Amino acid sequence: MEENTEVEIKRTESVSPERIVTTKKVIKDPNIKTEPPQQVFEKKKSIFRIYQVVWYILGVIETILAFRFLLKMLAADPTGGFGFFVYKISDPFAGPFVRVIGIAPIPSSGSYLEWSTLIAMLVYLVLAYGIVALMKFVKPVTPKEVEQHVDDIL
Repeated sequence: MEENTEVEIKRTESVSPERIVTTKKVIKDPNIKTEPPQQVFEKKKSIFRIYQVVWYILGVIETILAFRFLLKMLAADPTGGFGFFVYKISDPFAGPFVRVIGIAPIPSSGSYLEWSTLIAMLVYLVLAYGIVALMKFVKPVTPKEVEQHVDDIL
């Protein structure tokens, strides 16, 4: 798919400044290999689905950790049904961050402010964002997108 670009070049003669000579020059764009539109669409669709899966998994993990944080703050019984379930499910996600910052007891209530859970939530958010940003490197781009982004950077 070749496109021709027409460029108009104007120049003035030194003998007569009011006389302008106009020439037209046709410049052919370089022969760039492009994939068929259906292949590009399928790749973009796959990447979009991966984005959705990553954000969905993040949402599930963040929800579980938020329940854990709230149950700790409300001093829920860890041996009770729902509390036990939430703590067991959230332990693999919150476990690596337990010793980062200690648990701050809230005076006279028996509840805890578990900072490590909040840190875990932040780390998982940054990790998901990083995965999605990394997937953008795989996304097919058109020559116009490349030219536009390179021009924006420079």
